[in-house]
Amino acid sequence: MKRSDQIETRAEFLKSLIKKASDRALEGFLNRTAGEYDLKGPQDFLTETDLAVEALIKNEIAHTFPEDAILGEEGGGVPEHFTWVIDPIDGTANFARGIPHFCVIISFCIDGEAQLAAIAQPVTQEFYFAQRGQGAFKNDQPMRTSTTSTMGQAHLELGWSRRATIESYLATQDTLLRQGASIRRGGSGGLALAWVAEGRTDAYLEISMNSWDCIAGMLLIEEAGGRVGNWPRTLADLTKTGPVLGSNALLAQQAATVDFPGLALKDQE
Repeated sequence: MKRSDQIETRAEFLKSLIKKASDRALEGFLNRTAGEYDLKGPQDFLTETDLAVEALIKNEIAHTFPEDAILGEEGGGVPEHFTWVIDPIDGTANFARGIPHFCVIISFCIDGEAQLAAIAQPVTQEFYFAQRGQGAFKNDQPMRTSTTSTMGQAHLELGWSRRATIESYLATQDTLLRQGASIRRGGSGGLALAWVAEGRTDAYLEISMNSWDCIAGMLLIEEAGGRVGNWPRTLADLTKTGPVLGSNALLAQQAATVDFPGLALKDQE
C-alpha cells in the first residue's frame, strides 16, 4: 500500500476514534467523584479516566493497526516508524477539580513527524482535526490562525511546568508583558495550541513540554497557516521534553525572542 493510502486509512480511523475517546472522557467527567485522583508528582494529577481513555485508544489501535507502535502518557511505549502518540486527558488537574477545560489528544507520526492530529474537547463537543498538507478543521469547518500583528494587541497563553525553574517562567512573563501582550493560562496545553490554530488566541509558549501534549496541536497550527518551533522533529524527540512555540504567522518572530533554551522557529534554525 502506498504511503498516502496508509495515511488516508488512518485518517478515517482517527476521526472515529477521537469521538469514541471523547465520549469515554466525558462519561468519566460527568460521573467523577470530587477529590478522587492520584498524584504522579507535585501538581501532576492522574485519574481513573486517564487510564480508561488510554486503554480504549490503545485497544482500538492495536486491533486495527497491530503493526503500529503506540506511545501514551500513562503507559509509555517505544516509538517506531509508524507511531500513535496519545494524551488521554490533557488538563487532568482541571478534570480532577471539575473544571470543564480539558481534552483528548491523538496524533499519528511517521519517523517522529506528525501526519495526523486530532484533539477533542468533550464538554463543548469541539473536534479539531488536521492532516499534513490538507488543512486544519474544527467540527469539519476550516480553521485559520489570527491576523493579530502587534504584541500590544496580542492575547497569548503561557504554559508552566515544574521541569523549568520559577525564575525562567517569571522571566518569560516579564518579557511578554513588556512587549505589551496579554497573558492567560488555561491548564491544557493541547487546547491552548488548538485555540491558536482557530484564532481564539494568538500564540502559545511553554519552556518544557512532552511530545504527547503538543505534537498534535502544532500540526493544527501549521495547517491553519501559523508557525511553530523546531521541536519535536525526530523519532527520538517523542520520548523527550522540549521548548514549544505555536503562533500566528505575524507574531511568530517576536514570540520566538523569549529565552527558551534550544527554541528556534521551524525552517529557520
